[in-house]
Order: sequence, then structure tokens, then C-alpha cells
Amino acid sequence: MRKLIALFRASRFALHLAYGLMIALIFPRLNQAFRRRILQQWCAQLLTILNVRIRIAVDEALPQSGILVTNHISWLDVFALNAVLPMRFVAKSDVRSWPAIGWLCIRAQTLFIERGRARDAARLNKQIVELLQGGECLAVFPEGTTTDGTHVGAFHASLLQPAIDAGTPIHPLAIRYQDAAGTHSTVAAYIDDLSFGTSLWNILNCQNLHVQLVSTPSLDASGSDRRTLAQSAHRQISDTVQLMHAARPLI
Repeated sequence: MRKLIALFRASRFALHLAYGLMIALIFPRLNQAFRRRILQQWCAQLLTILNVRIRIAVDEALPQSGILVTNHISWLDVFALNAVLPMRFVAKSDVRSWPAIGWLCIRAQTLFIERGRARDAARLNKQIVELLQGGECLAVFPEGTTTDGTHVGAFHASLLQPAIDAGTPIHPLAIRYQDAAGTHSTVAAYIDDLSFGTSLWNILNCQNLHVQLVSTPSLDASGSDRRTLAQSAHRQISDTVQLMHAARPLI
């Protein structure tokens, strides 16, 4: 029975993906407000199809500009965040080659970075600064890789330099995947040599998957250096992740 349900979800996922590809044809031509609304609705519908529920705790209003910094666990992270607050993302260049999803990311104006290429990083940072000065909100995953969600990896401080150059705040946010009872789940973790197809099938077969988002206090980037900012953001997110794993739930 579970396999039949998973296959039904898979068919709905394929149809929704096809719908997204159609929208993507005209997406860049739409005005910013309309793009944000469509992106948020499409991502929220995707999570519904996958039976993934969002639980969010915020101490202040969600940011409308600046850089959102978060730990990275799954390809689902992007869709969960966009379902709450539509924004542009900075992603590894190899995401562009993912079937269908990669093209959607391109059309959604995702910014791609070539790891290990200083000239490309300088080009990207300049582009991000211009977007931040224009009032946009961008999200980065400073770990540069994914984890199983039990810990937060080291942050690459260079990704936070645009916030200093643009004089915009940094908004650290913690992500955790759990079941309905609040127990940590690795179902969504996109790690090691796991293929996208296998990862998707694992999620399709999961009966109760919740993604918990917890915001932490924003950091003022002005008058600071990127290493200090990275350390502060990492500490806030790591401490929050540990609290999320504790017996006393935050939500």
C-alpha cells in the first residue's frame, strides 16, 4: 500500500514539475512581485505533494532583504525556504546539470558559483552586492555541502563578504527535518553518494516528514569582517540545531 501511495505521489510530482517547466518559460519576464508570488505558491504546492509540512518559529519578522544564512541538509531546503519566503539562492554550479530541476533553478535566477575559482567568486560577489543594494533577499549555504542534520559543518566566510560590501544584515536560520513526533529524521538528507532519484523515492515513501525552520537574531555586517560574521552565524545556527535535538522542543 505504501508503495502505491509513493507511486501516486511520484505521478503528481512529475505533473507539478511539468507545470513548473511551463511557467519557467515566461518566469524571467514577469515583474518581481509576481515572480515571488508564483515561486512561493509553486514551492508550497510541491511540499504538499511530497507530504512535507513546515513548522516555523520566528522571533522577528522574516527578512525582506539581506542575506539569509542557513545550514544545508537536502535539496528540499530550497523549496521549503521559498515556500515561506521566496528569494534567490546561491548554489553550486553542478546543480545546473540536474535534469529538469537544474533548468528550473536557472529560470528562477539562481546564482551559481564555481568552487575553487577565485575569479568566478569575485564576479559572483559583485553581482550579489548589486542585488543586495537593490533590496533583494538572497540565501546562501556557507557549509558548501550537505550534512545529515545532526551537526553544522564549517562555514566558508567568503560567501558573507557581499553583505559587508553592501552594508546589509545577515539573517541566520536553522533547518531540521523530523517526523510528526519531533524525532530527528534523515529521510531528506542528500548526502554521500545518494542519487537524486533515490533521495526523491525515500521522501515519497515517507509518511510523516516535517521541516522545522527557526530564525535567530540578525547580525549587523557593517564594521565587521567576514570571518567574525561567519563564526557568529555558525554559532547561532549550531546552538539552535542542538536545541532542536534536545528533549524540550522549540515549537
